[in-house]
Amino acid sequence: MKYKRLTKEQLEELQPEFINFLATQSITGEEWKSLKEEKPQVAEDEIDIFSDLIWEGVLAKVNYLENISAQHMHLFYAAEKEMKLLSVKVMNPKIDLTTVTGFNWFKKNWQSDFVEYLSASKVYTEDKNLDKFKLIEQGAVITKGELYKWFETMIKIE
Repeated sequence: MKYKRLTKEQLEELQPEFINFLATQSITGEEWKSLKEEKPQVAEDEIDIFSDLIWEGVLAKVNYLENISAQHMHLFYAAEKEMKLLSVKVMNPKIDLTTVTGFNWFKKNWQSDFVEYLSASKVYTEDKNLDKFKLIEQGAVITKGELYKWFETMIKIE
């Protein structure tokens, strides 16, 4: 398995897609029930393959990721050939960026001496989607990139 198995809830949400997937494998509903009972490992393998296909489709469309903690924001832009990072560090220990109050403080004080910025970029490995997935595994979430784009207009990101 390349990525991570979808949760039971995710699989339930994707039931029509999973049925179509099984159909492309020439597995009928009755055969699926039989597989689950008689060859559970084969059924598990099919779920893993389906999970990887879903992850591939999702990750191929990801352009922005964010990982925000109490004192840091890591904003990622998945450019064509490299991953770009804008890192924000708040050096006021009383501020927690994960709270409304903390984020409001940041919006008012983003240019103060209590906020430090770093930008960087890294060329992808041979598997761009796996690079994105690893960030998700480390706590990043997929976004529309509004925060990254805002910073892009406010400060020059190379």
